Amino acid sequence: MVRPRQLIECGDFVLRRWRGRSDFAPAFKLIEESADHLRPWEPWVEGHGEESTREFLTKAEAKWASGDVYNYAIAEDGTPIGMCQSSRGPTPQGRRLGYWLHPAATGRGIATRAAAAVVTEMFALPDVEYLEIVHDSANARSAAVPRRLGFTEVRREQAPRPSAPAGSGIDVVWRLDRPAPPGSSVDHGW
Repeated sequence: MVRPRQLIECGDFVLRRWRGRSDFAPAFKLIEESADHLRPWEPWVEGHGEESTREFLTKAEAKWASGDVYNYAIAEDGTPIGMCQSSRGPTPQGRRLGYWLHPAATGRGIATRAAAAVVTEMFALPDVEYLEIVHDSANARSAAVPRRLGFTEVRREQAPRPSAPAGSGIDVVWRLDRPAPPGSSVDHGW
């Protein structure tokens, strides 16, 4: 099975695969310091604690190995400032992207650039035909990322999970199809 790179250089930050137990302290601190920022949008934050962080890191290794989820720390000067991931989508040819940042890292384009790097990495895999980003319709900041990256809104649907406190319960689904190879019949380049 072809896998994405474990380290992706993005100029002033890197995306790096979470390293299990050795990442416990930085991952726990990142989530702890970001909890109030994430709580309105991420229901999982309510269950945050040492045990859930250890479980996340253990599962991250197994899910990477199986190809189910490629979960990256977004790190600046060696310190995690957010997370970006790609998980299996609703069909075998698709994957979903997710991202979040420490509140001190927002407003600098990092989420967009991190997501762009993961988009490039996922389309380098031979079996990925499309990518999706899903967010609550009330989360305008999350909507900016797929819009900037050229994703197209394809539908709105009732969220399959309980809504976060600030959420509407309606998911917006954005999609980006694999680019046509240069010189293909759909590339009219004239």
